[in-house]
Amino acid sequence: MRLLDGPLLELTMDRLCQQLIENHGLFAETVLVGMQPRGRFFAARIHQRLEHLTGRRIPIGQLDTTFYRDDFRRGAPLKASQTVMPFLIEKKNVVLIDDVLYTGRTIRAALTALGEYGRPTKIELLVLIDRIYSRDQPIQADYVGRSVNTIQSQRVEVAWTEQGAPHDAIWLISPSYPPPGQGAATPSPNPSI
Repeated sequence: MRLLDGPLLELTMDRLCQQLIENHGLFAETVLVGMQPRGRFFAARIHQRLEHLTGRRIPIGQLDTTFYRDDFRRGAPLKASQTVMPFLIEKKNVVLIDDVLYTGRTIRAALTALGEYGRPTKIELLVLIDRIYSRDQPIQADYVGRSVNTIQSQRVEVAWTEQGAPHDAIWLISPSYPPPGQGAATPSPNPSI
């Protein structure tokens, strides 16, 4: 199911920018931080719009939380993305930007990782898609493009032209089910097998 694309996606991003401007004015004490790896594309779009609307240069960084996650040692080794933080966040307002808010574990890790760059006055979260009713952590977004009720087996796929997609689109993908008459394999008569 398509959640956002085309004009509706553009309107959603414009609305989010207007909400940010309402709360942060000319961004004199505010920085933007895009979450690696996928949130950076959304953050770049928001950043470009905000600079156009305000006529101001607004600091932006990229934050990778791989080694701050509580599950990074489980399973196959994870490959970290690059962190680019060309500023300190001491006494600044930080707007964390990600494409999808799901369990909240990445954001919890981001709060820890940000401590390496100073002690901010305030941290806010902006997300394009909020997968409600799916939190492992008590984290909520301050700015939301669209809230969707999902089940665990579904996933949200965000495609940006910067990543090679033919056009921007956000999809809710449900697991494929076997065709009628081709259900799950028949259980073995011997339960020990």
